[in-house]
Amino acid sequence: MPRRFVAERRRDPYYRAAQREGLRSRAAFKLAYVDDRFRILRPGARALDLGAAPGGWSLVAADRVGSRGRVVAVDPRAIEPIDGVEVVRGRVGDERLAARLGGTRFDVVLSDMSPRISGAYATDHARSVDLVRAALRLARTVLLPGGSFVAKVFDGDLVPSLEAELRGDFSDVRRTKPPASREPSSELYLVARGFRPAREGPGSVPAAPRAPAI
Repeated sequence: MPRRFVAERRRDPYYRAAQREGLRSRAAFKLAYVDDRFRILRPGARALDLGAAPGGWSLVAADRVGSRGRVVAVDPRAIEPIDGVEVVRGRVGDERLAARLGGTRFDVVLSDMSPRISGAYATDHARSVDLVRAALRLARTVLLPGGSFVAKVFDGDLVPSLEAELRGDFSDVRRTKPPASREPSSELYLVARGFRPAREGPGSVPAAPRAPAI
């Protein structure tokens, strides 16, 4: 790891706070901010955390839904055990993942997934949009009516069409950038609330472009 990156990270107040509070990653503060603002993680809720490793968002979600709630964390990588969190090893985009969730319906689907960074911004932006769409396809099959969807995306010219797609499924769609996001970062979070399931028939979902699994 480059020395400059290590030094910058050690100066980062959110990184230091995450280390001090045992939150696993500074990303925990991003979800805490989103929930404080939009109130998506209510006590007793069921939350699905996609791309969950190392578990920062799952820790926050488990704390906020409480002992009556349920959190399922999905990632191809191993995640150290977290009280109140079930871990499923799997990739978003795998058509078998929904079945592996055992038919559970969720109140909230979360995605903090990022693509492998190529260094070419247009490519990284497009890949991040693809990941949101992969998470959205899964959300359409597992979200309860009225549920919420939160996903990270890199800002760019494809975001407006992504927001339009979300508005076809949700009654309210907002953008937000938590203070814990680094200032130079192009990341933002889309918060969609009021899920409206498709009405074409049992189990039907709107078509969406296929995206690679992460």
